[in-house]
Amino acid sequence: MGKNIHTDEVTRFFEAVLTLKTVDECYAFFEDVCTINELLSISQRLEVAHMLTEHKTYLDIAEKTGASTSTISRVNRSLVYGKDGYSIAFSRMKDKK
Repeated sequence: MGKNIHTDEVTRFFEAVLTLKTVDECYAFFEDVCTINELLSISQRLEVAHMLTEHKTYLDIAEKTGASTSTISRVNRSLVYGKDGYSIAFSRMKDKK
């Protein structure tokens, strides 16, 4: 069984993220908190998820994002069997347009 992520530290991190109000504030915070590679990996997974929801092929996704097929597969599993986090975010992003 995986590690429990529901800790006081993770909750505090999420609460800090929820205080951010602009993209510039997000850049400042995440550049301080994450390495460049961590931030690029997270954003790559979000793009992979977006492309999967648009029914793009693994080949198209790999070519556009540089993600491996194992990363694409892992993101796809999250979309199918996960906790709907991507769906919530995509829905709210769509509503803001």
